[in-house]
Amino acid sequence: MLFSRKPLALPSRDTALPGRAMAIPTASTHFVNGRDLNAPAAEGQREIVFALGCFWGAERVFWETEGVHVTQVGYAGGYTPNPTYEEACSGQTGHTEVVRVVYDPSVVTLDALLKLFWESHDPTQGMRQGNDIGTQYRSAIYVSDEAELETVRASQTAYQSALTAAGRGEITTEVKPLDAFYPAEDYHQQYLAKNPGGYCGIGGTGVSCPMPGAHALD
Repeated sequence: MLFSRKPLALPSRDTALPGRAMAIPTASTHFVNGRDLNAPAAEGQREIVFALGCFWGAERVFWETEGVHVTQVGYAGGYTPNPTYEEACSGQTGHTEVVRVVYDPSVVTLDALLKLFWESHDPTQGMRQGNDIGTQYRSAIYVSDEAELETVRASQTAYQSALTAAGRGEITTEVKPLDAFYPAEDYHQQYLAKNPGGYCGIGGTGVSCPMPGAHALD
């Protein structure tokens, strides 16, 4: 019964599940390109963490993008250290399903990745994405520094203008500095490459907004 409900409100730090001190087992290499999943961004690379619904389809959006070095799915934005998938899905960890994206900014800009993010899901849905309901499916961007935060805020403002003009609602995307990223279990990594017929909930907003530096995706 613990994991059967889909709460639409986040837990507090005091009420979140306790988690564990040790990281859960996960894959060491990317199933598609063979690169090290757990290595930090190398010199000249950057990384950012996105949440746009079920992380299976979300990850594929980014690993197929030129200039992205590696992708890794996991959990972020909550309180529980080293959560399992079942714990994250319970809504009692505070985490959302995320994709860690390590990229080469000389090939694909942050603006281009943000364009892909906004246009690959509906960022106005709150604690859900389509038929996927729960706090673990909320839209979010977790950044590593103030400059990144400013770029994300400017991008959000531009997309909100486009959404408003199209008669759509307010963006509910959570934007804040990354506190911690916890890799998901082995079988979730690059799931749609391992299971080509698997579920993918990524649909997009149907609203585009050209962004500076996004030509690689045009």
